[in-house]
Amino acid sequence: MQQTLIDHIGQVAEDVVSLVLRGTGGPLAPWEPGAHVDLALPNWLTRQYSLCGDPADRESYRVAVRYDPLSRGGSEYVHRFLRQGRTLDVSLPRNHFPLLPAPEYLFLAGGIGITPLLPMLRAATGAGVPSTLVYAGQSLATMPFVDELRSSHGERVRIVATRQQGRPDLAALASALAPGARVYCCGPASMLAAAEEVFPADRFHAERFHPKGRVFAPNAPFEAVCARSGQTVQVTPDESLLDALSHAGHPVASGCREGVCGSCEVTVLDGEPEHRDDIGAPTGRMYPCVSRALSPRLVVDL
Repeated sequence: MQQTLIDHIGQVAEDVVSLVLRGTGGPLAPWEPGAHVDLALPNWLTRQYSLCGDPADRESYRVAVRYDPLSRGGSEYVHRFLRQGRTLDVSLPRNHFPLLPAPEYLFLAGGIGITPLLPMLRAATGAGVPSTLVYAGQSLATMPFVDELRSSHGERVRIVATRQQGRPDLAALASALAPGARVYCCGPASMLAAAEEVFPADRFHAERFHPKGRVFAPNAPFEAVCARSGQTVQVTPDESLLDALSHAGHPVASGCREGVCGSCEVTVLDGEPEHRDDIGAPTGRMYPCVSRALSPRLVVDL
C-alpha cells in the first residue's frame, strides 16, 4: 500500500466527484493507461477505481467516483464523508485493460466508463496514432470531464447526450472501422453487449463494472492446501474459496468479490482451477472470490 493525502476533491458532474491523491512518501508507483487502484476507505471497505490522470505525474493519482444508491457503501462514503486533507492507503496499480499497439483506435465510453479511456486517448494522440472517442451519457450534466476532453482533443471527441440524441450507432461505427484498428470500450452492460455484437472480437477490448452473466456447473466441494503453512482447508459448495481461506486464518486481500478487479489474486502451485472471473487469470494464478476447482484438490501459495 502507498499512503496518499486527498489533495483535492470536487464535483465534476451530477453525482460524480474527482479525487486527486498526492503521495506522502515520495513518488507514487508508476502506471499505464487502463490501470486501476484499490482505495482502502476509512469505513473498512476497499474499492477499485480507474486511474484517470496523467501517467507522467508521479506525484499524484486522480480517480472519479459516481454515487450509486444501490452500491455496497463505497461510493456513498466517498461522496458523503471524504474531505480534503484526509489520508488514504492506495494499492499499487494493476492493469487488466492495457492499451495494445494499433494503427488506429476507437474508444467508446458510457458514463463513468470514461475514466480508463481518458489516459488511453491522451497516450494514443500523444504518440501520433489516429484516435476517436465516442462518449455517451444521459445528458451533458451527468458526464464528467466533457470540457477537459473538448479543450484537449477537439474534433477527435464526439459527445452523445442520449436523452436528446439517442444512443450512438455502433453498427455504423463498426462499418467505418479502419483495418487493424482496435476498439476499447467501458460503460454499462447494455453498451458492452451491443458493442460485442458488431465489432471484431479479436480487436475489441472491454472493461466491465460487473461480471458478465455466465452459467457454470453446480459448485462442488474441494480442498485447498496452503503450501506455506501446510494447512488443508475444506471448501464447501456454498462457500467461496476466498471466504474459506479467511475463516481458516488465511485472509486474502479482496475488493469487488465479483471477479472483475483482480485484487485477490493467488498463485496456484498444483491442481486445476475453474476460472470464473471476467479478467482472464494468468497461467498459475486464480481469483478465489469467484473461481473454484475442477480438481478435488488445489495447492495455493499461502
